[in-house]
Amino acid sequence: MTETTPSAGGLLISAPSSGTGKTTVMLGLLRALAEDGLTVQPFKSGPDYIDPAFHRAAAGRASFNVDTWAMNDALLNAIAAQSAGADIILAEGSMGLFDGVAKPGELAHGTSAETALRMGWPVILVLDVGGQAQSAAATALGFRMYNPDLPIAGVILNRVASPRHERLTRLGMERAGLAVLGVLPRRGDLTLPERHLGLIQAVEHPDLEAAIAGYAAFLREHVDLDAIKAAARAHPLNPAGPLPLPPAQRIALAQDAAFSFTYPHLLQGWRNAGAEILPFSPLADQAPARDADLVWLPGGYPELHAGTLAAADTFMTGLRQHAQTKPVHGECGGYMALGAALIDKVGTRHEMAGLLGLVTSYEKRKFHLGYRKACLSAPLPGFATGDTLRGHEFHYCSILEQPDAPLAEVLDAEGARVPETGSIRGKASGTFFHLIAKAGS
Repeated sequence: MTETTPSAGGLLISAPSSGTGKTTVMLGLLRALAEDGLTVQPFKSGPDYIDPAFHRAAAGRASFNVDTWAMNDALLNAIAAQSAGADIILAEGSMGLFDGVAKPGELAHGTSAETALRMGWPVILVLDVGGQAQSAAATALGFRMYNPDLPIAGVILNRVASPRHERLTRLGMERAGLAVLGVLPRRGDLTLPERHLGLIQAVEHPDLEAAIAGYAAFLREHVDLDAIKAAARAHPLNPAGPLPLPPAQRIALAQDAAFSFTYPHLLQGWRNAGAEILPFSPLADQAPARDADLVWLPGGYPELHAGTLAAADTFMTGLRQHAQTKPVHGECGGYMALGAALIDKVGTRHEMAGLLGLVTSYEKRKFHLGYRKACLSAPLPGFATGDTLRGHEFHYCSILEQPDAPLAEVLDAEGARVPETGSIRGKASGTFFHLIAKAGS
């Protein structure tokens, strides 16, 4: 098989843990490099459906997830090929650099380190050095030595308190042989706002453009952009396979603050194959297009808008009419909206579409997080009975009632069964996991 080399070199921005500032560093670098006239291709390692929208706002170019647990080589290559025409690639890691899923006796899979090795991107470690100085070098050195095959391009020191703090921390990095690519003074206003399940969505940020411009100015002042550009490396990849095919020709896709979590590589694959995506807003009480072949309700935050959705008669009527003859599918938040009712965090019951018997509650919170492997017990738009899908689940709701037939047998990453099987009734179906890819394709 002939190898092809992407025109752009890449880097992966990671950290020892979440909460170190890597997202604001990522956004600032994306915008600063774009301001320098570079075409920057962003990626996100792992199953995150919020960060890519922030990346797009910063870089002016769609960001795509790369996931070594859920995606095979052909799909990873197809997603890497989306960098065509870019001058440089920046990917953002998830959690800590080596955090992933693993069975006893196995190395972790789906980690940011695995992504960096697979894609050939050196790593920049963002280190929160608050409360330490030379000791930060021991942490960074441990990360470099944990997998010597993984190239560490250097470190960005975050939350540095003073010139003396910087000097002492740099001494440690010099002793460890690690390049310092940036030193960021401590500033409390450089964090993205959070609420509910984590970061707010890009569409909800009160002044996203001003925030990103501020991050870029701050990064430009305190990091060595030339050194960062020079550290990026290109990596030969095998020819790309296709992105996922669409589940229908004309797809009515819910798109607003209540329903926004669709993986970008799916949408790009659907468009590449000639599907028509017809967006509509349930929160604006819009009905799905009458001539759509499929209605798809993505995940999101319907529990924050349950009263508005329950009162959206045009949306609900259109949804029910569609489901009389053609398929409707919901993921996570979309699944809840297809159910009989949603109980919000204060215990108020809101009637939903009633296309499924599902009743969910945020008053009785239960944390669900992790990869999912689903073997379909019934056909799903675009997939046949017996197909195995890979996806990801992240929510806090509890199931109070689920009287319908299960859609799939669902396992977690370690092979243990989970009770959230999804459900199907007539033309309506739903799952709590967000689809990433069909296994083996």
